[in-house]
Order: sequence, then structure tokens, then C-alpha cells
Amino acid sequence: MNLSKSAIDREKDTLRKMINLYCRKQRHHGDTPCKDCVALLNYACRRLDLCKFGAAKPTCENCPSHCYKPDQRERIKRIMRYAGPRMIIYHPLDAVRHFIKNKRRTPVN
Repeated sequence: MNLSKSAIDREKDTLRKMINLYCRKQRHHGDTPCKDCVALLNYACRRLDLCKFGAAKPTCENCPSHCYKPDQRERIKRIMRYAGPRMIIYHPLDAVRHFIKNKRRTPVN
């Protein structure tokens, strides 16, 4: 694990793991993510790059600023609802880090 990763890079990495887990377990296209899941990951990474909170960004669930388009938000919520509980099995360190971050205070706009 690279300890010098920025908070945004760690978020992207966790998001990639969640989307890959969802896509693989939903049998979209075997071992590689399907084009729809890749497109969603690219969209989510662009949103993270533009996040006004930067490294202090809260988890999306606790964020006061919803930056996803409604259809993309529904897709990512569906993926997170599926992959979130399974992350403790497949990626326990990321799951614990996300749980701790989710308990932090939310920054003010």
C-alpha cells in the first residue's frame, strides 16, 4: 500500500474496487469491468477531481453537495449498496478506512 497517496486517490481506488466487485459479481463481463461500469468509474473520478472539498471531502453519503447527475447517482448508490457490505471481505482495509471517514464531521459549504 502506498501511504503517500492523496485522500482523493484513495477514494478513487476504493471506488474502483467497489465498481469492479459489483461488475464481476453481477456477471457483466467476467474479469474485466463492462463498458457501462468503466464509464461510471470515469465519471466518478472526474467528479472527485472537481470536488470543492479536496482532501477534506466527506464520504458521498455525508456530503452536503451532490455533484452527480441524478441517473449516475442512482447507479453509484446501487453499486455502493451492493459492494459496500462485501468490501469487508474482499478489501477489509478500505472498508475500515471508509467506515472511519464516514463518522467524521462534514465540512460546511
